[in-house]
Amino acid sequence: MLTFDELREKCLGCTSCELAQTRTNVVFGTGNKDSKVMFIGEGPGEQEDLQAEPFVGRSGQLLDKLLAEVGFSRKENIYIANMVKCRPPGNRNPSQEEMDACKEHLYTQIKLIAPEIVVCLGRVPATALIKKDFKITVEHGKLFKINNTILMATFHPAALLRNINYTPDCQRDLAKLRALCDERKI
Repeated sequence: MLTFDELREKCLGCTSCELAQTRTNVVFGTGNKDSKVMFIGEGPGEQEDLQAEPFVGRSGQLLDKLLAEVGFSRKENIYIANMVKCRPPGNRNPSQEEMDACKEHLYTQIKLIAPEIVVCLGRVPATALIKKDFKITVEHGKLFKINNTILMATFHPAALLRNINYTPDCQRDLAKLRALCDERKI
């Protein structure tokens, strides 16, 4: 298996899908790569593409605030990545073909980080990683076990910016995650 640095280099040179033609930067991931908790979003937005880091725009600022409320920090105890490493034009959802082209990179990243818990940020990663018919408004906060990893989904921070009514649900989901981490001593 590749090392973390080899995987990053492979991603930086990737041209497996059309997103490579329009990207400014590859957005590999950020955080503590020894973390036992990994967050996965759908794909980089404009600010992420410009800065080569996931969740740095308005939704990223909100995510950082929500994480801090329950004692999480991307620098200390979580790792954040996306389903695709390049920005879909116009901030649209990544297509199935684009996610398939990037899947090997993400799965290798997950294997290298070896998280005990994966949190899907939004419907797109939840339908790809948990189950195809995942309903975020109904199943957010529920725990799923796949192989030896616990998976959970919550609302994408961009959804919270569009509809503040989802915020308390997301806060409860993250509080549940905190309690689970405390229970597991991670």
